[in-house]
This record gives sequence, structure tokens and C-alpha cells, in this order.
Amino acid sequence: MERPFDNEAPWVPSARYPDPRLRDLDPSFARYRLMNAPVAKLAGGTRWGEGPVWFGDHRCLLWSDVPGDRMLRWDEATGATTTFRAPSNFANGNTRDREGRLVTCEHLTRRVTRTEHDGRITVLADRFEGKRLNSPNDVVVKSDGTVWFTDPPFGILSDNEGERAEPELPQNVYRCDPARGTLEVVAEGIEGPNGLAFSPDESLLYVVESRTNPRKILSFAVDGARLSGRRDFIVAEPGGTPDGFRLDEDGNLWCGWGMGTAEQDGVRVFNSAGAPIGHIDLPERAANLCFGGAHRNRLFITGARSLYSVYVNTRGA
Repeated sequence: MERPFDNEAPWVPSARYPDPRLRDLDPSFARYRLMNAPVAKLAGGTRWGEGPVWFGDHRCLLWSDVPGDRMLRWDEATGATTTFRAPSNFANGNTRDREGRLVTCEHLTRRVTRTEHDGRITVLADRFEGKRLNSPNDVVVKSDGTVWFTDPPFGILSDNEGERAEPELPQNVYRCDPARGTLEVVAEGIEGPNGLAFSPDESLLYVVESRTNPRKILSFAVDGARLSGRRDFIVAEPGGTPDGFRLDEDGNLWCGWGMGTAEQDGVRVFNSAGAPIGHIDLPERAANLCFGGAHRNRLFITGARSLYSVYVNTRGA
């Protein structure tokens, strides 16, 4: 019988301060490392961890085990991991809106939903111009309350993370306005749109293009509801695989990374100019991450099979 929360891979905490798993790729990264803050493994047993989101008012982290068809909850006070929602409709990316409600991308139902404070599920988007979405992947909420999400076909390519089906729409980035009930395409022509995030001042939107070779993180200028000025902001080295990411208050991108070689597995950090400055080594591919904790200075990282955290000397944007 599967034991869903066991730490399956051997994990040995660092016996040294500072933790050598945090590596400088540029001297500027040193200021973000804390001398006595080691990388910690919090939970294990997922098949593909994704979509971490911090709930400070409940002191807990929620995240998705996509092929496991469940969402998990890690409690900061007790350290316990429990099931938050199962089945989850093969949930992937998660975030919170400006009223603190959970917003989730679901592969099986091919929709973006909002969990109301009383537990009811509201569908924010499942079709565009009468056609079903592909499999919404990752999601962010802008300060004006609009919901921006990517829609690659990953969840309908097989029965492993949803149900196999033919795409009805191109691979787009969408902007949903729940207040008006509208859905519009804001970016198209992206091969495998994946993780996305706004810069701290929301003047830029970054989007991972995950099916090019090499893979890229694109940037767009944001003008209200419109995007322009697409450019290749980061071009990954051979084998480098960016996935989900978040920004800190200084505009640095903390990116789930890996799959090329073991030396690439973990978190790759880029400054606001797109230069790599740091890396956090993990024994597995990191899919996504978020900032949390009382001061937004605790980085939570969903590896493929495990959940990790480390305190850093910056705060999430």
C-alpha cells in the first residue's frame, strides 16, 4: 500500500552553516542567503508537486499533487501534512485573490475555479468563444482583481493528469475579469505557456515558454489589460527547465528548475536584468514555489515528489 506522506528519498539536513545547498552564481546573491537557515524537507510522497500557495491566516501551505488527483495541506504549527481536497480534478496551479479566496487551475474539468469562503466552488473560466479550454496550468491575480492564467494542453495529452482529448483552442495566456464575467486572450503564439508572474510594480508580466529548445522565460510590458513588447528575457542553458516561479521585493525571479542534470535541479535565481545570481540545490526537479511565513521570507518549494522550505533574506513581492 502506498504511504502518501513518507519521505521516500533519503534526506540528510546540512550539518554546516551556511547551508552549502545555497550557491552563489554571482556575488550579489550573498545578501539573500542567511547564515543559519538550512534547506528543510517538510513532506514527501507526491507524484508531481505543484501550485504551492500560502495561507497566512491559517498558517498553512496548500499544494497540488497533480497526477495524484489531490491537494495537500502542510500545517506550520504542527508540521503535519493532511489531505485538503481529493479528488481535486487533477488540480495544478493555485493562488489567492485579493479577498483571500483560493483560485485553482483544474486539468480534468479544464477550468479555473475559485473556492469561496464557505467552501462553494465558483467557475471563473472553462470556455473561450464556445470552445473548451485546454488544461489551465498556472495562475496569478493582479491588484485590480483580474485573474491571469496559462492554458497549455499538458493535461489532455494523456490520462495521467486528466483525460486525453484533442485541443479545441490554441495555447494562450488569458485574462479573466470575474467582476465583469469576461475572458480575453492577452498573449498567443507561445509554445507551452507555463508559469507566470508579475513584476513587483506590475509593469511586466513574465511567462515561461516551456516547449521551445532551449526553453525561455518571456517578458511583456503591461498596460492595463494589454500586453506588448514580447521579448526573450531569459534563455535557459541546454537542459535547463524553468517551470513555476515568483518574484521577491527586489524584482529577482526565483524559479523552479531542473531536469537537465542533477546540478540543475532545484531553484535558479535571476536578477531583474535576467542574469543568474544564485541556485538552491535539491535532490530532485523543483516544479514550483511561493513565498510565505509571517514576513513572506520563507520560500516553499514543491519538488516533483517532496515539499521543501528555506528562509531567505528577502520578502516575496
